[in-house]
Amino acid sequence: MSNQTRRQFLQAGAAALGAAAIPALTQAAAVQDNDPFGGFTVAIQSYSYRNFQPLEKALEQIQMLGIRNVELYRQHLMPTTEEAPIKAARSLLEKYRVTPVSFGVERFTKDHDANRRLFTFARAMGMRYLSADPDPDSFDSLDKLVAEFNIGIAIHPHGPVGKQLHRWYSAESIMDGVRNRHRLIGSCLDTGHLIRSAQDPFNRKLDPAQQVRHMGARNFGLHLKDHDNKQRTDVVFGRGVLDVPGILRALREVKFGGYIAIEYEANPNNPTADIRACLDVFRESVRKLS
Repeated sequence: MSNQTRRQFLQAGAAALGAAAIPALTQAAAVQDNDPFGGFTVAIQSYSYRNFQPLEKALEQIQMLGIRNVELYRQHLMPTTEEAPIKAARSLLEKYRVTPVSFGVERFTKDHDANRRLFTFARAMGMRYLSADPDPDSFDSLDKLVAEFNIGIAIHPHGPVGKQLHRWYSAESIMDGVRNRHRLIGSCLDTGHLIRSAQDPFNRKLDPAQQVRHMGARNFGLHLKDHDNKQRTDVVFGRGVLDVPGILRALREVKFGGYIAIEYEANPNNPTADIRACLDVFRESVRKLS
């Protein structure tokens, strides 16, 4: 393939969603009366279906749920800049009428060439965001890449990791790292991991709605999950401590235009019924806000 043809192919992915990649999928405040999700872009994090391999088996489940967006992770689709696997993946997603809005969670380092390859892949797939766990020394590289590709970096907290809290465990730690960086470097908060930070011995009780407000305009994505800290497992929304209406209210307050990925880490061999129950709670929460 000639260099020009290759560039044309990779750049074409930016049009896969019908427009140039910009880090704003919807404005949730502009609610359609007939939209059960209240104007929010709702996706499934494909990690929920990590035991469903290959990707097509996960997409079958996502289609059954009636969800039309996905955040993919690398065990379902390995990042690449090669034409054939990208074409195959895009064709498969189109078959199931599922749009890839994001990819991750990916680590970024000071290796600019490696970082660029991930951005090139995301653009070829038509993705708007990369959920990320960046090394602090990666930001100079990321500043350049988000400006060049117009793809947002959404930093993801992982709560307790072994005997310590994740380096980006809270909105405050993320904001401290990004406040002087490009406006397209923000967060993909994870309500389950925020809840987990209250576990012993950390005892950091974080209010997910307050965390959303703290990130403000730098909220690009959200992994929505509930967690039972006593049982140390994800649960259906409302069976733990997650206040879904409170989260949605906070997102509207900050004029959130990103994606909400439902992620369910429990019951990996058969999560669909529980995810469907989570979606029912989401829809009911939207009705409560109307």
